[in-house]
Amino acid sequence: MLFSPACICSLKYATHRDTLVAIFLQPKEAVISNGTIAYDNWLVPGSSVYRQFWIFNVENPSEVLNSGARPKLEQRGPYTYRVRYLPKENITENPNGTISYMLPNAARFEPDMSVGTENDTITCLNLAVVAAPALYTNNFILLLLNTWIKSSKSNMLQNRTVKEILWGYKDPFLSKVPFPLDPVLGVFYPYNGTSDGLYRVYTGKEDISKTAIIESYKNKRNLSYWEGYCDLVNGTDGASFPPFVKKNQVLRFFSSDICRSIYGVYQSKKTVKGIPLYRFTVPREAFASPIDVGDNYCFCTDQVISQNCTLAGVLDISSCKAGRPVYISLPHFLHASESILHDVEGLSPNEEEHETFLDVEPTTGFTLQFAKRLQVNLLVTPSTKIEALSKVKKPYVFPILWLNESAVIGDEKAEMFRNKVTGRVQLLGMVQMALIITGSVLFLAFMGSYFICSSKKLK
Repeated sequence: MLFSPACICSLKYATHRDTLVAIFLQPKEAVISNGTIAYDNWLVPGSSVYRQFWIFNVENPSEVLNSGARPKLEQRGPYTYRVRYLPKENITENPNGTISYMLPNAARFEPDMSVGTENDTITCLNLAVVAAPALYTNNFILLLLNTWIKSSKSNMLQNRTVKEILWGYKDPFLSKVPFPLDPVLGVFYPYNGTSDGLYRVYTGKEDISKTAIIESYKNKRNLSYWEGYCDLVNGTDGASFPPFVKKNQVLRFFSSDICRSIYGVYQSKKTVKGIPLYRFTVPREAFASPIDVGDNYCFCTDQVISQNCTLAGVLDISSCKAGRPVYISLPHFLHASESILHDVEGLSPNEEEHETFLDVEPTTGFTLQFAKRLQVNLLVTPSTKIEALSKVKKPYVFPILWLNESAVIGDEKAEMFRNKVTGRVQLLGMVQMALIITGSVLFLAFMGSYFICSSKKLK
């Protein structure tokens, strides 16, 4: 006998466990429909979301400006803001089983969670000056730009407050340019009062396996930034995933911050406030060079800077930043090539502090704890036409800041989740175990009776 009735019972209930849970929980917990837990958490995060910034201060500005020395950087932070506290806007239920919305942007400074004030001054890269050679390649235009840079007394580095660097300031160089352009710029300018979207996602009403998956972004399935499949909008927004998450799954999610879809792989089990979760992390392979991971070939857009697509760890997103030479990486160039890391001094990549993770409740697919970490950099290139960049010896990626956007389910929501979801799943587990034990007892009783009857016949 290959399988005893007890084994068959065990396999049967293991196979149908997800179905039992689906019947038990789906109507209330998994579908994005008004009145469900999923909808309430989808409409506005069930916990406070904070975005912490560490801004890199240049410790040797004179050497950088006068002799093109390697920048010595020291991170200052965190400067903490509460974000994602406004409910989604322009919510529309569509007849094809999707729901569309806009995601409002707002950031509120949290002084008690910060090391200083928004008026702290940082010596940082001059965003406008450094971006000029990438935006304009005509020699005559570059000479004109050089004149305006000099007349505004601008240089490669500048002193700015935290608030100015993040949210915007009126740049003296751009103010001199006699063309119609906005002289205000900042790393995240404009932010407050703007919206991200339009997003259209599946509700799960018609197909539970598509719950929260993005059907389109800005009314398109692709981004127009990359070639091939790299340009597709894949997965969810990371706040939740279709229910019944498995350890061997690859969880795909789209981030407008980095202008691409990315993915997480299972790392370990975690328990947060009494709720068992699966931790998924963004792996090294997501930012690997195409030499190591062939699927990344369509994220390599510059053969020169990437050294023929052999460098890892940085992503050129200039195509979605109006041509500005913005590069995204993990904080402190985690998983980046050594040559990129050694173009500057003072960075110390550390997986525990700098990796991105999502802690997902596997039955519902809800993300109950996460930390999205990324670094914003600018490409600095030498220029013979712009004096402020004439001392630069070679092109290199210059870190500006890194951020950690994180949240964890609140105590009240956690209690509700334990009562309505985790407790029920555990109850089903107990029922399953009881049925397995009952099947085993019945099997043993059957076998005992069989042998007793057999022995009586032999007598």
